Amino acid sequence: MAGDDFAVEAFTLLAIAIVTIAIRIVARWFTAGWKNFMLDDYLMPLAGVVYGLETGAAYCVSAWWKGLANNAMTDAERAALSPTSEEYHLRVGGSKTQVLGWSLYTTLLWLLKSCMAVFYSRLTAGLINMHIRIRIAYFLIGATYIAVIISILAGCHPIQKNWQINPNPGNYCQPAVSHIDVYVTVVLNVATDVYLISIPTPILFKARLPWREKLELLILFSGGTFVMACGILRCVLIVTAGANGASQAGSWACRETFVAVIIGNAPMIYPMCRRLAMRAGWYMSTKGTKGSSQSYPLSDGAAHSGTDNSKNKRRKFKHPLSLPDTQWNTVSDEQMMLPPGEWEVSHAARDGDGSVVVPGNGGVYDGGWKGGRETVVSTA
Repeated sequence: MAGDDFAVEAFTLLAIAIVTIAIRIVARWFTAGWKNFMLDDYLMPLAGVVYGLETGAAYCVSAWWKGLANNAMTDAERAALSPTSEEYHLRVGGSKTQVLGWSLYTTLLWLLKSCMAVFYSRLTAGLINMHIRIRIAYFLIGATYIAVIISILAGCHPIQKNWQINPNPGNYCQPAVSHIDVYVTVVLNVATDVYLISIPTPILFKARLPWREKLELLILFSGGTFVMACGILRCVLIVTAGANGASQAGSWACRETFVAVIIGNAPMIYPMCRRLAMRAGWYMSTKGTKGSSQSYPLSDGAAHSGTDNSKNKRRKFKHPLSLPDTQWNTVSDEQMMLPPGEWEVSHAARDGDGSVVVPGNGGVYDGGWKGGRETVVSTA
């Protein structure tokens, strides 16, 4: 009965995750166009495939191998277990599947980290020194993934000892509850998540946004803390599960990666949902009425609309942090923010709605890209 309950839960979570990834792809299609897809837009469907394989492995541990592996046995039980018995077969199969499950689990989490790093590279494009932090993120993700995979596949040598029954192979060769697998994975997982969260969060605190919009974005980009909490909880449950370690490892892996998939796609889906909610009248900005064209700069360097005399002034404009839906009622994706670099705003023209337009390649911004101009701020 417990196995059936887990199967229903696991495949329900998988279905929700796949739908979420599909919605993200559709949102990106409409906001950026498939020709402007970036690396993370291709990695995320791959992550969906890996998640499906991970769910399948967890199901096999529960349904096929009855939650058994080569752990939670006394030396006497190991010596008495016949290699031709069904239990021996179940324990060997369960242990092999645990090795596969750990590999898929870490691959999925690190794919999602890579997607977030690519996403942040777009958000912070043009900001001073942020490209260095992004490169550090890429390095950390690559290096920690290699370290985790090595710990899983080489922590027990030779690898066949991972499914050895007799004699006792030791904790490091019991993949369901291996301390080396658990601790190395959770430490490096949390460390990389903390670093990724540290990229956008400090700048958000400095952003000049209404408190509600700032709080929404802080929650959105701090979702990794919940993933970290799930990872730590999974670690504790596996270490303390005893005979249920194998089934606990599989079930909590699916739950943690489900949360990671949802949080990893939320920044892409949120702007579209917010815009739809505003059009339906379900969302009202903290300033002005719904449907207003107000937007807010993210840093003190952003250009502001001024008096009519400002049309004749020239001043430097620093690229603001490019966040999804930063120009809250007009822009719905990070691709619609200013291009990277430092721009010189000259002869800023005010449209009828008070928008400041930055000269580009000869077009006019009207809520979407047209030829290279875009609205910077509109506070009138």
